[in-house]
Amino acid sequence: MPDQVTREQVAEAPVVSPLTGGPSSGGLAVQQAPGQPTTLALQGQVLPPKKKRRRVLPLVLLAALGGGGYEGYRWFVEGRFLVSTDDAYVKADTSTIAAKVAGYVTAVPIVENAHVVKGEILATIDDGDYRNAVDNAQARVGTQDATVARFGQQVTAQNAMVDQAKAQLQSAQAEALRTATEYDRASRLMQSSYGTQQRLDQALADRDRSVAAVASASAAVASSQAAIGVLQAQKVEAEKTRAELLTVVDRARRDLSFTVIRAPFDGMIGNKAVQPGQYVQTGTRLLALVPLDSAYVAANFKETQLNRLKPGQKVTIKPDAFSSRSITGTVESIAPASGAEFSMLPPENATGNFTKIVQRIPVRIKLPPDVASEGLLRPGLSVEVEVHTRDENEPAPSLVTALGLDALASAVHPHRSQQD
Repeated sequence: MPDQVTREQVAEAPVVSPLTGGPSSGGLAVQQAPGQPTTLALQGQVLPPKKKRRRVLPLVLLAALGGGGYEGYRWFVEGRFLVSTDDAYVKADTSTIAAKVAGYVTAVPIVENAHVVKGEILATIDDGDYRNAVDNAQARVGTQDATVARFGQQVTAQNAMVDQAKAQLQSAQAEALRTATEYDRASRLMQSSYGTQQRLDQALADRDRSVAAVASASAAVASSQAAIGVLQAQKVEAEKTRAELLTVVDRARRDLSFTVIRAPFDGMIGNKAVQPGQYVQTGTRLLALVPLDSAYVAANFKETQLNRLKPGQKVTIKPDAFSSRSITGTVESIAPASGAEFSMLPPENATGNFTKIVQRIPVRIKLPPDVASEGLLRPGLSVEVEVHTRDENEPAPSLVTALGLDALASAVHPHRSQQD
């Protein structure tokens, strides 16, 4: 229709001044149609100049190419060597403190979330019964000491009896020698008819009696010596019993020492479940002790990421609780099996239908000692980790090596290449 003006006509027509009827230096241009006034304006639309739009589009494309190029270069230099996961948490070798002996708790000098040092008292148990047990064991040792001493004295007395038996044996042997000589004399006198039969019989009886006395004295010596062996064996038995009683004393003292529960290492108290007046049994859980200075990170990487991981690699750790802080750690070790293998019900894929699931392997990451000593990273906190898998001994990649210009750079700067 003649009353309508198209966008192309507005853009291509010169600007007409309403005063002069000629071209103007600015404003909207409306092409004059036949039979229409020269100052026809476009109503309801504001059109930008075409030259400005042509300038913005190249700038946007240039910025996009620059940003893409920077990100691509960053990936080539560093990003492709990073292995990351957000399935990572702070861990610590938490110790559960339990009672070693039974009894009533008399005091709990610590409070929840308190920091304790090694050897500090955590709780005490009534020790009356255990002190009595120590006194009883010590008294039994004293009684056994007296028994050992008694056997020692009996051995000494028996040695004297052995000496006495030996003396009696010598006396009997001398008497036997005399009676034998007397018998020989009586026999010769009887043969020469100077002796009597009565005298000969008396000498024979005396000789036989002395021989029996020698045998009796010899048996007495042997019996006395055997008695010494029996007494010595009884003394050794008593000494062994005394050693057993000493073990009982040591055990009683250990039980007494267990009535005072002390911290095995430095850490913080958590999950305290003991109060004064509470009766605890052997093994009753009292509290948890968390060694914050030995905290570490357990990162669960996918099995498809393990081929690039090895101990000693640098790790960047970003705790969720401290998002503005970045910590540098080290890969310490890789678990020998996936987490599913150590679960209560490990998977059995040989039965039923099978659905392949990517497994995750725990990787232990060591924290720097200064960071661990701060105690800010508490067990259970979530972190994000990035492992730098590039070998630090190899030269870092650059744009020159990416474009294959490293040989040209070596030719241009030979001295720099030799220094490198």
